[in-house]
Amino acid sequence: MGVDRYITSINSPWKRSTTLQFLFDHDSRSPSRSNSPSQSINWRQHSEEEEMLSLISYCSFVFTFTDTVESPSQQDQKRFKLNQLLYLVKTSKKPLDSEVLEPLMLMISANLFRPLPPPSNLSFISDLPDDEGFIATASPAWIHFQVVYDILLRLVTTADPKRLRDHVDRPFLLNLLALFQSEDPRERESLKNVYHMIYSRFTFHRSFMRKSMNDLLLKYIFETERHCGIGELLEIYGSIINGFTVPLKEEHKLFLIRVLIPMHKPKGMLMYHKQLSYCVSQFVQKEPVLGGIVVRGILKYWPVTNSQKEVLLIGELEELVENIDPDQYRKLALPLCTHVTRCLNSLNSQVAERALYVWNNEQFVKMVLLTLDEVFPVVVEGMEKNLKRHWSCSVRQLTEKVKEMLEEMDPILYYKCILEMERRESTARKEEVKRKEKWERIESKAAKNHFL
Repeated sequence: MGVDRYITSINSPWKRSTTLQFLFDHDSRSPSRSNSPSQSINWRQHSEEEEMLSLISYCSFVFTFTDTVESPSQQDQKRFKLNQLLYLVKTSKKPLDSEVLEPLMLMISANLFRPLPPPSNLSFISDLPDDEGFIATASPAWIHFQVVYDILLRLVTTADPKRLRDHVDRPFLLNLLALFQSEDPRERESLKNVYHMIYSRFTFHRSFMRKSMNDLLLKYIFETERHCGIGELLEIYGSIINGFTVPLKEEHKLFLIRVLIPMHKPKGMLMYHKQLSYCVSQFVQKEPVLGGIVVRGILKYWPVTNSQKEVLLIGELEELVENIDPDQYRKLALPLCTHVTRCLNSLNSQVAERALYVWNNEQFVKMVLLTLDEVFPVVVEGMEKNLKRHWSCSVRQLTEKVKEMLEEMDPILYYKCILEMERRESTARKEEVKRKEKWERIESKAAKNHFL
C-alpha cells in the first residue's frame, strides 16, 4: 500500500512537470555550465563599454564657466560623471577597445585643448628686479580639468603605446605643450606629469618632443621672454638629462650651449633658476670638461643692474667650481676671480656678502692657490677698496676676515700686491694733477685771447 502510494506520487504528471521546471530554472542560473561564465563576462564587459560610451558622450560637452546660462548643478553633474568615467578606466581589467578609446581621446582633447588668454601680469617683463612672476590664476574649470588630466595620465601610464600611437600623435603633443602657458600652477603640474610620462613610455616620440621643447625655449629666450611654464619644462628636461648616457651626444651638447646657457639671460630667470641650475649641473657632472664652456657662458650673460640675479649666479658658479675638471682651473681662475671681486665691491650689500662667502668654498680656494701670481693682484686690490670705501659695516668685517685668510696663503705676495697697488694709485694721482694743470693752462690762454 505504501509502495503503491510512492509509485503513484512519482508518476504523477503534476509532480513531474514541477520537478522538470525547477531543474530547468536551476540549470539556466547555474554558473557551473561551460558557456555561462564567458557569456556573463562578455555581458558585463559590454555593459561597461556602453556605460563608458554614455559617460564620454555626456562629458564631451565643455562648460565655459563664464556663460550665465550654464547651471552650477550641470557643472557638478559633469564632474560626477567624469569621476565615474575615471573609476571605470582605472578598474577596467582589459585594454580599452578602439570603439571606446577613440571617443575617449576626442573627449579629452575637447576638454583640454583651448585657446589661452594672454598673461594677465604685464609687469613680468618690466625692469624691476623684484618681479614675482605671473600671479597664480586659479581657473574655475579646474574641477573638470583635474579629472580629465587624471584620466589621460592613467591612459598613458597603463595603455600600450602602440595602441595609443594614432591618438597621441604629433599634433596632440604640440597641443599639450601649448597648455604649459596656462597661468594655473595646478594645471601645469598635471601637464608636467602627463608630458613626462609620455616621454618615458612613448619612445618613438622622444626626438620630436625634445625638438618641440627646444623651439619653445628658444622662442622664449630670443623673442617673447614671457611664458608661465618654463620651470615645469626645465623640470622635465632635468629628468631627461639625468638619463643621458656618457659620452654625451653632440645634439645634447648643442642643447646645453644654444639653449640652457642663454636661458641665464632673460629677466624672468628668477622664476626658474633652480631648475635651470639643476639641468646645467647635470651636464657638468656627466662631462666635467663642459664646465669651462658653462662658466664662460654665464659670465657672458652676467647682469649689470639686477642684484637678485647676481646673487643667484654667484651661487651657481660656486656649485660649478666643485664639479668642473680641475685641469681647467688655471684657465678659469682669473675670469672667475675677476667677476667675484667685482661683485664683492658691489654697493649692494647682499651681492657683496654673497661674493665674500665664496671664499669659504674649499674648491674655489684650491683653484686660486694654483694661480696665485695671476689672481692675487686683482683680489688684493678689491679687498683693499672694500676696507677703505664700502659703506656696509658687515661687508667690511667679512672683507677683513677674507683678507686675513689671503695673507696666510702668501704674506710676501700679498705685501707685494699692496705695494704695486699703491704705486699705481700714486701714478694715477700724478697723472690727474698733470691733467688738471694742463687744462688750467689751456683755460688761462683761452681767457687771454677772449675765447672764454
